[in-house]
Amino acid sequence: MQLTKHWATTLDDYVIDLAWSPDGTLLAAASAGGPVSLFARADGVRRHELPGHENGTNALAWAPKPETRSSISEVSDPKPEAILSDLTFGLILATGGQDGAVKFWDAVAGQHTATVSLGSAWVEHLAWRPEVGRVIPHAPGPESMDQTRRVKDNPPYLIAAAGKTLTALRSDGAVAHQFKDAPKTISAVAWQPAGGCVAVSYFGGVCLWDADDFIPQQEFVYANGIHALVWSPDSKWLVSGNQDPSVHLWIPGQDIELQMSGYESKVKELSFDHTSRWLATGGGKDCCIWDCAGNGPEGREPAMLPHGAKVCAVAFQHAHGLLATAARDGVVQLWSPERKQPLRATVKMPAAATKLAWSPDDALLAIGSEKGAVYVLKCEP
Repeated sequence: MQLTKHWATTLDDYVIDLAWSPDGTLLAAASAGGPVSLFARADGVRRHELPGHENGTNALAWAPKPETRSSISEVSDPKPEAILSDLTFGLILATGGQDGAVKFWDAVAGQHTATVSLGSAWVEHLAWRPEVGRVIPHAPGPESMDQTRRVKDNPPYLIAAAGKTLTALRSDGAVAHQFKDAPKTISAVAWQPAGGCVAVSYFGGVCLWDADDFIPQQEFVYANGIHALVWSPDSKWLVSGNQDPSVHLWIPGQDIELQMSGYESKVKELSFDHTSRWLATGGGKDCCIWDCAGNGPEGREPAMLPHGAKVCAVAFQHAHGLLATAARDGVVQLWSPERKQPLRATVKMPAAATKLAWSPDDALLAIGSEKGAVYVLKCEP
């Protein structure tokens, strides 16, 4: 296994966020100075440079997939070969900034489409509701072609957090819902993969807000600061990385809580593998791998994946088993946690990573750095 350079480029400032488009064709990179660049997957050509936000951009979030027409009857060309290309169109990118605004962009055209002001507080957290829908048969068309269409059970909207304010926004900038203010500044948001609720943390706890009627489902008290939230892909576990320093786990609806402590420093780095079994955490010079099978990791010893400096980012692949970890000394490593010899590859970057992002097909690893460099590496056997 090796990581080889695919392409590299440089922004004008610290890479504060990095995200692949849902179809994997574009990589969005936000500079702390404000601009947002869209790079082509194939060769790293800068397709568009969006102005982003005055004084600085904080967060990026792609709509979960291109917008889908509600039925085959809306397709302009009924021929079979035209249906797939006409059913999906557009790539929507949302950005949040220090200007207190959320902006929406047509990423294909490179055009700004809407702006929503949320007040004076920085917009630091953005998360689109996962699209969970049903594919159902559609009435046969010309030449008895077997046609299907997707019915969206979940309306697409974006959760945006600025200070204590939480807002649900449509992709056209319309406000779907204004939530009751959080008790303290919102520190993290994470959608349940099933799409039924969104977890919102602040100093003192986590609230689960229902995705359809916007009422609180559950509240978990946690008497400390929370820096990060992640759900297991099967929606069983909700995990927080904490100031104390520790990692806390809940099984919503079952009154089950677990805690792992003893970390060297506060825990900001969390990632689950696609099976929901392995949880990777930072919080020191070792990346800890917890086995969340069955009753969970409490009382079990984690596997320790060592670095020579503090771990600053962790990211499992979307549908495969590799874990990428990065440390403050610029080292990025690949691991297979289930193997007896888990280390698979090591590369040394010129500066510490700020973000790690796997492409949707898990073939490319994008790395943003403190010095503004963006590297895209191929993962090859």
